Amino acid sequence: MSTEIALDEYSQALRLGQKEYRELLMAGKDPHPAVLDEILPELSAETVLDIGLVEIPAERIVGTKTAGRITAFTASFRPLLEAKSEFATKWIQLCEAHLGATGITDPIECYEYLGHFYVQEGNKRVSVLRHFDAPRIPGNVKRIMPQKSEDPRIKAYYEFLEFYKVSRLYTIQFRRPGDYARLLSYIGKHPGEVWTEEERRTFNSYYHYFLEAFQALNAQDDVLPEEALLLWLQLYPFQDLKQLSAAQLKKSLAALRDDVIANANKEDAVKVQTKAQDEGRSSFMSRIYSVLDRLDVAFIYPLEPEKSIWVTGHDEGRQHIEQVFGDRIKVRTYVGANTPETIEARLEEAVRDGADVVFTTTPPMSRATLKFAVEHPKIRFLNCSVDQPYSSIRTYYGRTYESKFITGAIAGAMANDDRIGYIASYPIFGVPASINAFALGAQMTNPRAQVELRWSCLKGSPQADFFADGIRVVSNRTAPTQVKQYMDFCRYGTYLLDDNGGLIALGTPIWVWGKFYEFVIRSILAGGWKREKGVSTALNYWLGMDSGVIGVEYSDRLPEGVRQMAMLLEKGLRESTLDPFMRKIIAQDGTVKNDGTRRLTPEEILRMDWLCENVIGQIPSFEEILPYSQAMVRELGIYRDSIPTEKEKRHHEDFDHLR
Repeated sequence: MSTEIALDEYSQALRLGQKEYRELLMAGKDPHPAVLDEILPELSAETVLDIGLVEIPAERIVGTKTAGRITAFTASFRPLLEAKSEFATKWIQLCEAHLGATGITDPIECYEYLGHFYVQEGNKRVSVLRHFDAPRIPGNVKRIMPQKSEDPRIKAYYEFLEFYKVSRLYTIQFRRPGDYARLLSYIGKHPGEVWTEEERRTFNSYYHYFLEAFQALNAQDDVLPEEALLLWLQLYPFQDLKQLSAAQLKKSLAALRDDVIANANKEDAVKVQTKAQDEGRSSFMSRIYSVLDRLDVAFIYPLEPEKSIWVTGHDEGRQHIEQVFGDRIKVRTYVGANTPETIEARLEEAVRDGADVVFTTTPPMSRATLKFAVEHPKIRFLNCSVDQPYSSIRTYYGRTYESKFITGAIAGAMANDDRIGYIASYPIFGVPASINAFALGAQMTNPRAQVELRWSCLKGSPQADFFADGIRVVSNRTAPTQVKQYMDFCRYGTYLLDDNGGLIALGTPIWVWGKFYEFVIRSILAGGWKREKGVSTALNYWLGMDSGVIGVEYSDRLPEGVRQMAMLLEKGLRESTLDPFMRKIIAQDGTVKNDGTRRLTPEEILRMDWLCENVIGQIPSFEEILPYSQAMVRELGIYRDSIPTEKEKRHHEDFDHLR
């Protein structure tokens, strides 16, 4: 090959480098490669492992070990020095070698830290090879081990090390704990299962195919392609990467763009709305022109209402909006959505029947709901769950901790021996807040009150155990319906064991789903909810007593003085003049969670993962939970990111299909 051709390649690389340099400066970014010595100024010899020769993904080479020659390169290792420089001469010689018979054979020398590579020797080799779009560059690598900590990025890196042992892939670098396990689940691999060379090649091939579609997505800079892949794999089998055309793949990913951004920035992108505020148009005239004449509404249930009290509550809500809105809405119900296949089948029926708004009434329906929302952007989809970072659907739940605060105060007033039993459902978002609010309510009316905690999702009979242990006042689950008999039967709410062995109902928190459904339908009819592209905020409705979605049903046998006290508390909560958590709160480990001078944010309350000092008992681990309860905890568990991921049945042969 002639020197003139190599010189032309350098001239082209230089022009691209100068362009990149200007663009990075204008964007306020460093135009040069990162410097490891500046990231880690003191490098301890004990933290460095020699891992030998590695085929390094070219895009993972982000910097240099020292700052010596960084001004010669852009951030992506394009050259910046003029063609007459000594640097350019050596670059051109390497270019000739690369395009000649021998090629560039010597591996670079570099360090790896948190999945990124920093060149110690071979900067110009990297520059030439990246100019020619080499996907991988061989290098002798020394790995710098970060100190273990609770930092999510560090925890994710140590999970990567286990992933790398079996996959030998540097291509994927997640920032959140649990994501490697999810990836293995979606592609049909078990943790610890060694990958074959063919599987590595297959994965790399299809990941780069996905990467091309992602780069066309024009997502935010802080969204990683591997995080986009993980969300995409929640909706589509891995084998589809073999079957979809480039145009089809880009279309499916473009439809997910806003959800990808929301999912990558979970905490910042999830907005918790605690008020049933109208989302209608800002002006009177625009309201007139935006009002809808009629809505087709679909409710999707896992079981028939007569077989599930949870569904009964939602069906009461359905009946409520039919009475309120009359001919302005047409409501259909779809029953039997209790497996991934039947959930999708019921959703398909609702779409085919012309639904304008679809309510899916259990958390396990959220994934399928998202898939249909992405595919049908003109339909409004809502899923009954919390803390889901998807902008294409909205989620809804109730602030049950408010009503639990009231029943806790009732329990404290009625417990003669200061001991109260509490049966919790699942360790999911919002449940620790309910336990703590109950305990604070009990402490308000009885400063010596101790709340002994048991879980219905574990083995055993909590109620029988409490009574056998001499505990007379017990709090059970919240009634998801307004039917009073459920409280009177003492299956729900708070009740007392009398001297004759009978149960006396005291009161129960209740869900009033009709209030929520009325709020949503009224808002949509007023033109208040428009599905708009480019909005990457996930909206979670978390409504409480001030919206009428959560209430308390009192027993006729509750002493009048206690009833009056409870109703005063209820009035304060409904009018938002009372906050159960605005007081000094000490957790079981002695830490002060609130000094009493501030209100906890909705996010702090929703994501509580600690218990108050007057609670006796612990939050169970995932392994302790009964199998039939684990699906709910996987979906909404407060520790869901650390739960071991199961290999998904729908993907168990994905690698075989891709071969």
